[in-house]
Amino acid sequence: MQIENQKPTHHDVMPAVANFLSNLWLEGEFREQPDHLTKIFEALLETEIGNDLDFRTKMIGCIKTSKMLAKALEPFSDQQIAQACNKIISA
Repeated sequence: MQIENQKPTHHDVMPAVANFLSNLWLEGEFREQPDHLTKIFEALLETEIGNDLDFRTKMIGCIKTSKMLAKALEPFSDQQIAQACNKIISA
């Protein structure tokens, strides 16, 4: 069976998510990303390309996902997030 046809397990998914969060943490300012995305998308909406319903729907989805991530990580310090990611990745 090819690897892409196999069902992912908790042990596959969690390290991937931890690795993603770890990389995101290293880039910094992830807590401000929803605001950055909103400003970018507001500027795009003033252009001709922004006058597309599918595009607008995708932009709103990106902002929503970014806000949910920032809210989920809000109670934790950057150091706590990094430590948790390192524990999951090395497990």
